[in-house]
Amino acid sequence: MTRRRAKARPVAVTNAALRVGVKVMPWIPSWLKLLLAGGRSVTIDGNTLDPTIQLLRAGQRITGTGGLGAADDVDFARALMRNSHVVMGANVDVPTTDLAIPGPGGPLRARHYRPTGTAVAPLLVFFHGGGFVVGDIESHDGLCRLICRDAATHVLSVDYRLAPEHKAPAAVDDCVAAYRWALGHAAELGVDSSRIGVGGDSAGGNLAALVALRSRDEGIPQPALQALLYGVFDLRAKTRSRSLFSDGFLVTEQETDWFADLYLDGTDIAADDPRVSPLKAADLSGLAPALVITAGFDPLRDEGNEYAAALRSAGVAVDHRQFDSLAHGFTSIAAFGGASAAATAAVISAIRAHLTRS
Repeated sequence: MTRRRAKARPVAVTNAALRVGVKVMPWIPSWLKLLLAGGRSVTIDGNTLDPTIQLLRAGQRITGTGGLGAADDVDFARALMRNSHVVMGANVDVPTTDLAIPGPGGPLRARHYRPTGTAVAPLLVFFHGGGFVVGDIESHDGLCRLICRDAATHVLSVDYRLAPEHKAPAAVDDCVAAYRWALGHAAELGVDSSRIGVGGDSAGGNLAALVALRSRDEGIPQPALQALLYGVFDLRAKTRSRSLFSDGFLVTEQETDWFADLYLDGTDIAADDPRVSPLKAADLSGLAPALVITAGFDPLRDEGNEYAAALRSAGVAVDHRQFDSLAHGFTSIAAFGGASAAATAAVISAIRAHLTRS
C-alpha cells in the first residue's frame, strides 16, 4: 500500500485544541453539534454517527489535528498519543502504586490502581491500546482510574514491550507473564484470586484475547473475564467495515497497516497466524467468559462481531454489545460527552457486573 506522508504539527497544537474541546463540547446540545458539523447527519451501513464524534471530526479537519499524523515517525506518534490521551483522561482520584514486575525481556513497568472502601476485590489486568507501537501506562491512566472507581475493582495496567523495537510476539509474552504474576501475587495486591480478569482496548483487546488462549494452552488458570474493547482480532482482515471506515473515523487504514508492518516485519509470523490474530485460532473452546465491545463506525467492527460469534459457537459465554453510533477508541474521547461518555459508563458497569458475579 502507498502511504501518504502525514503533515506533522506540534503536539502542543493538538493538546491546546483538545483542552478547549474537553471544556466546551459536553455543554453543546446535540442539535447544535450537528449544525456546527455541517448540518447533516452521517449515516452509513444503517447507523447514524453520534453528533459529538461528527463535530470532533469536523474540528479535526479544520485544525489539522486528526489522527496520529506520523506515518513514519514512531517517536512523534508516541508523544502525540500519550499527551493527547492525558489531556482527555478522567481526573479521578484513586490510590495508585507503580511497580516493576518480572517479564521475559526484563522488568515490566506496571501501575496498580486500588478501589477505596472495599476489602478484597476483583482485579482487571489491563493492556493498553495503540497498535502494539504506541500507548503506555500514562496514555490510559484516565481510563484505568475510571474502571477502578466505577467498577470497584483493582486494575493492574501493564507497560508491555512495543514494536518496532520489540517485534511480535514480545507484547503477547509480556502480557501472559503479567497475568501469571498477578495470579501469584493476589494476596499482596489485596485481590480476590478467583476474580482476576484480563482486558484491554484495540491492540490491548487483542492481547487480552491471546492471554486467554495462551493460558488455556499452557495450563494457566483461565481469567474470570476477558474484556475485549473494540479489539483487533485479525491483523489483515478484509472486512466490509475496514473498507467503509478506512479514513476519517478516528483511526485510519494507513495507521493500522503501519502498525501491523512495524509489529510483524522481520519476523516469521504472518498476519493470519493465530499467535497474533486470535480470530484465526482453530479452537476457541474452554476460554474465559468474554465481554466483547464493538462500535458501529469502527473499521474493526466486523472482526469483533465475528470473534464474538466464533467464541459463542465454541461454547464460550459471550456478552456482546455494539454501540452503533460510535467509532473506534470511544473510551478515549468520553471527556467530550455525548454517546461516548454514556457507552464508556455502560462498559465499565458491565465489567463490574461480570467480575462481581464470577
